[in-house]
Amino acid sequence: MWLVAINPTSGQGRGARLASEVVGFLKREKIEYVAISGISADDLKERIENFLKSNHITGILSVGGDGLAHLILQIAVPAHIPFAIIPAGTGNDIVRTLGWSLDHLEPYLKRVVSESPQPIDLGNVDSEWFAAILSTGFDSVVNERANRLSWPSGPQRYNVAIALELPKFRAIHYRLELDNETIDTEAMLIAIGNGRSYGGGMFVCPSARIDDGLFDVMILKPVSKIEFLKVFPKVYSGSHIHYPQVEIVRSSKVRLTANAVAYADGERIGPAPISAECVRAAGLTWML
Repeated sequence: MWLVAINPTSGQGRGARLASEVVGFLKREKIEYVAISGISADDLKERIENFLKSNHITGILSVGGDGLAHLILQIAVPAHIPFAIIPAGTGNDIVRTLGWSLDHLEPYLKRVVSESPQPIDLGNVDSEWFAAILSTGFDSVVNERANRLSWPSGPQRYNVAIALELPKFRAIHYRLELDNETIDTEAMLIAIGNGRSYGGGMFVCPSARIDDGLFDVMILKPVSKIEFLKVFPKVYSGSHIHYPQVEIVRSSKVRLTANAVAYADGERIGPAPISAECVRAAGLTWML
């Protein structure tokens, strides 16, 4: 039996549409399943956990965005349950890391139900699992502001938050304790990448791999506001890493101390200090 976890409101209704396609596929293939959604993330998590107490499942199909996928990780990883992510959100960066198309659903589903899952590395930050990027700095400041705004809705809210925060943003002092070194630095942004992208296709750690047991840690050193606006768009191609103020280091563990807030897979982790570890083969899923 497969468990289909659904966020019907993700991607402005895309979650509900793709959930119908997933359920339709399972019915056509005569595969046993149960679909579960909730009125909130906490409600959905509770419903899934209660279901798992009395039922054995083959795997979890997460139909939603990275927020739902992040929630599913907290359930699936400790229970050693395979999970597959159906990209129905606005970001879908975990699916990008796994290499799957965001558009062609049925070939993906056919492989998921017919092939064995593969182990992948996951990050663990203060006992919370994440698949893609753990970040802090300007992007987290923008997230904090956007979450407080009641208008506008959707992606425009983040654009407004950027406009409000960039003029007053100053580089933050960070202390990074890594496997083999300690770095004290001022930085505009730090991204700790198990995966390659966040924010809907920003390849902030373009060389990160999910099978090497290491994070790629991207450090953007202080730049002027004008330079920041010039460098920032390059993150969509990953070419920002060639900029002289960008440093990439690799480490299996990172302890970060700063007067800053961190986010992982777009979900708020909380204020530093934080400690993260790249855990080899922590999850089971399907990669391209």
